[in-house]
Amino acid sequence: MTPSLDGIRLSVLDRSRTLEGEDGSVALRATVDLAREVEALGYHRFWVSEHHSVPGVAGSAPTVLAAAVAAATSAIRVGTGGVMLPNHQPMVVAEQFGVLESLFPGRIDMGLGRSVGFTDGIRRALGRDKDDADRFAEQLAELLGWFTGTQTAHPQVHARPAEGLRVPPYVLATGEGATIAAEAGLPLVIGDLRGRERMLRAIDDYRSAFRPSPWSAEPYVVVAGTIAVAETEEAARELLVPEAWSLAYSRTQGVFPPLLPAEAVGRLTMTEKQRGFFESGLQGHLHGTEEQVGDALERVVKESGAQEVLVTTSTHDRAALLDSYRRLARATGLRPACRVAEGSLTPRLSQNRA
Repeated sequence: MTPSLDGIRLSVLDRSRTLEGEDGSVALRATVDLAREVEALGYHRFWVSEHHSVPGVAGSAPTVLAAAVAAATSAIRVGTGGVMLPNHQPMVVAEQFGVLESLFPGRIDMGLGRSVGFTDGIRRALGRDKDDADRFAEQLAELLGWFTGTQTAHPQVHARPAEGLRVPPYVLATGEGATIAAEAGLPLVIGDLRGRERMLRAIDDYRSAFRPSPWSAEPYVVVAGTIAVAETEEAARELLVPEAWSLAYSRTQGVFPPLLPAEAVGRLTMTEKQRGFFESGLQGHLHGTEEQVGDALERVVKESGAQEVLVTTSTHDRAALLDSYRRLARATGLRPACRVAEGSLTPRLSQNRA
């Protein structure tokens, strides 16, 4: 364990990535199973994401999936990374999180992003426009007002059971997100680790502009990114291959596909453009052995002053992914809640499918 990482909070964001030929229900059950496993390893929180009309992602309704995760676990914090606020009415979001907090008191996080649907067709289906992202700060203020009972947009209307509850909000930094988080006095979730200098500048600006609020008296920074740990550096790099190819394919074909095995990606004949995107997708992530990743993560935490690291890794081999989380836990000194048996993820998946 790296001494300076002792006490750092380590958390997980899982995107419910589908594998080639796999039904979305399997990916969703795998997310729930992974939450159980990382809870046992001592991870602090487990978040799920929001994506619409993406063949390679099953997680489209984060508050629904968060409810399933919270019901299957007992202590780990559960939330969203995040609900894309421009896609929704703030009152409805408040009601959803109010229900979650009422069912699982003291365990729910409200991670919020400002992205809208990825394509014109998705935005039309959601009843939204690309410019709706510009209203994020306004929507955020309204959303928080539904919890405190101070919103003024709709007098005499109350969000039940949200009003009076305290569900910790987090702002996912994209574009102006860090500035909005600072002005609202909210914790900041920022990545990725590949754009280190840009990320550090945004964190510095966030801390300088932070205004204490009823939600957070001081700045709180969560750095997010892909981290892969294996027995060897080569094996860790192999964990990055399926997602790197999926990103390369999406940038050349306009579709974000299910994940292929690393060995299948190695047999592909890529165009020059695809090869460029693929190689770029492999760069800048933290990967290697426990010692290598521990040292690299120590530098990130020291440079950023982050209180927490949110791991966002996706790969085809779910057993290897769990092993990566297990090794990362050892590298950072997490204290397991209970012993996680080697290979315990696969039997649970089989039981769920049955």
